[in-house]
Amino acid sequence: MKKIILTMTMLIACINSYAQSNPVQGIQQINLGLEDVVEIIILNGTNPTMHFNTVNDFANGVMSDEQELLIRSNKNFVVRVRAQASRFAFAGNGNDPRMPLSVLRLKVIQNNTGGSIASGHHNFTSISTNGKNMITNATAGGNNRFKVQYRATPGYTYPAGQYAIDIIYTATQS
Repeated sequence: MKKIILTMTMLIACINSYAQSNPVQGIQQINLGLEDVVEIIILNGTNPTMHFNTVNDFANGVMSDEQELLIRSNKNFVVRVRAQASRFAFAGNGNDPRMPLSVLRLKVIQNNTGGSIASGHHNFTSISTNGKNMITNATAGGNNRFKVQYRATPGYTYPAGQYAIDIIYTATQS
C-alpha cells in the first residue's frame, strides 16, 4: 500500500511539472531622447512704467515695481542682462532728446535660483549693451525664480514724453 501511494505521488508530481507551461517573455527597450532646454518667463506679464509726476521724482529718481522672472532649465545656467540700445526711444513733441541708457539702473532684490548674484547686482547698477552676468552658477530645475527692480533718474534735462528701452535677459546653460 505504501508503494502504491508513493508511486501515485510521484506520478502526480510528474504530471504537475509537465502540465505547467514555461513563461514566454517579450522585451522592449524604451529610449528617451532628452535635449538641453532652457526657458525664461517674465511673470508680471506687463512692461513696467515709471511715472515722474513731481519735482522730487525728477531729483531722486523713481523705482519700478518688482519684476519676477522664472527660469526652467535641465542644466545649470548663468543669467545675463543687457540693453537693446544705448539710448531710450522717444515719443513726444520736438526733437529726440537722446536720453542715455545710463539713466536706468537695475538691482536683483530676490534670488531663488540656487546660484549667486553677480558682483554689483546687490545694489542698483548700470546696464550695458554688451551684457553683464547677473546670476551665476544657478542650478537646474523647473521653478528657478528671481526678482529685479529698476531705478530711473533722468534729472531735469529731458522734456515730457514717453521714453522706452528694451532690456534683454539671457539664460545660458553651463
